[in-house]
Amino acid sequence: MTKFNELGISTPILKALERVGFEEATPIQAETIPSAMEGNDVIGQAQTGTGKTAAFGIPMIEKMNTKDKSIQGLVIAPTRELAIQVAEELNRLGKIKGVRVLPIFGGQHMGRQIRALKNRPQIVVATPGRLLDHIRRRTIRTQDVQVAVLDEADEMLNMGFIDDIRDILKSIPEERQTLLFSATMPKEIRDIATNMMKQPKEVKIKAKELTVENIDQYFIEIPERHKFDTLTNHLDIHDPDLAIVFSRTKKRVDEIAEGLQARGFRSEGIHGDLTQGKRMSVLNKFKNGRIDVLVATDVAARGLDISGVTHVYNFDIPQDPESYVHRIGRTGRAGRTGEAISFITPRETAHLKLIEQLTKSKMKRMAPPTQQEAVRGKQQATAEKIVQHIQKDDLTSYRETAVELLEEHDSVTVIAASLKMLTKERNSVPVRISSIAPVSVKKAENMHDKKRRNNKRFYGKGRGKGKGRYKGTRNRKDNFKKRRNRGK
Repeated sequence: MTKFNELGISTPILKALERVGFEEATPIQAETIPSAMEGNDVIGQAQTGTGKTAAFGIPMIEKMNTKDKSIQGLVIAPTRELAIQVAEELNRLGKIKGVRVLPIFGGQHMGRQIRALKNRPQIVVATPGRLLDHIRRRTIRTQDVQVAVLDEADEMLNMGFIDDIRDILKSIPEERQTLLFSATMPKEIRDIATNMMKQPKEVKIKAKELTVENIDQYFIEIPERHKFDTLTNHLDIHDPDLAIVFSRTKKRVDEIAEGLQARGFRSEGIHGDLTQGKRMSVLNKFKNGRIDVLVATDVAARGLDISGVTHVYNFDIPQDPESYVHRIGRTGRAGRTGEAISFITPRETAHLKLIEQLTKSKMKRMAPPTQQEAVRGKQQATAEKIVQHIQKDDLTSYRETAVELLEEHDSVTVIAASLKMLTKERNSVPVRISSIAPVSVKKAENMHDKKRRNNKRFYGKGRGKGKGRYKGTRNRKDNFKKRRNRGK
């Protein structure tokens, strides 16, 4: 492993890395940082959780002139949550040097952002739409930008931001340095690399480094109608510190979160339809342990880096097998172990094999826990807490009362009553979750094959050849305009 002090990084940033506990560089960092610090444009193909924020953040911060009060660095990210998370990490890395970083995103009052920009940050981390609004209003001026970063470019393509990205890059001086990071390389992203970057160096993390080795992976084959009871039983038995439950639709996220609340769990959900304030409120509660179970869609949870997540539940298995890697990567971080449990309907067993091929690991079958096992699990958890009190606490002041109880009742009855009183009995309110169709193996294989072809064109001998089958956002917008004009 490469240590950060071997990469030519300046003392202030090394001290910042030491403060946050980073010593050894991840593969994407070890390959990207030296090349980017030499001033090269870089294309990095890497998944979430591989350390790419520091990979582009360290070279960017090294370039910043703290005496210059203009915006010198731009990071473009697909979601509000990722923009905030990246800004927080860059602030930590740049604090000792004195570099200021500001997140800018939609859903927040424009006037508040304009006032924050008057504090003269050197780096702005922004979502594409809101950044373009500021550029057009001239509240963000890009003439002094030296480094531009596109983070999770393929996700921005999927969300329809590709034209905004092109417009943003056209507004930045051509002599800038451009760093692009993407899990996959579809045609539209490759076009940006070809037309808007200068002889970029390529960094690709091998697939084996994308698998998550610290995670025990299980699957439970269960009919759709039994999924929710299975989830609550498993939560009762294993009592996770923090857990994330993934669902494919916003409606089901709301239904699962409300159902968990009805049964006494501290749970809330996040998805794209929530206001920014609500989403941040839920995430802060989860980070601070005020809720134990976060229910989320893929997009809402993408890029989240919350320490202490012990369990990930795939209530709905994702259509795209690569999304599975992103999901389970929310646990098993920083050397800790984690568990990922996927609920598979009988018609989705073939899809399970596809995921196992991608992750190069086999999931273990787990029997669905029963209600009786859940009750027993809760009692066992209470018993363990009692033992902890016996071992750690001074119980002298309670002994006299305990002796009196034992004079009137046998010891087993006293302990049984204590367990009943301390064990929170779960509310058995009936919960109905709307059903969705099982995932299509054929569709998933087509998605995976298309990504593999795009990667092969970009990195293989056929680079630049072939038109690709992805039509892109621009064509969808053009078709919409044609239909609208025909209707006039």
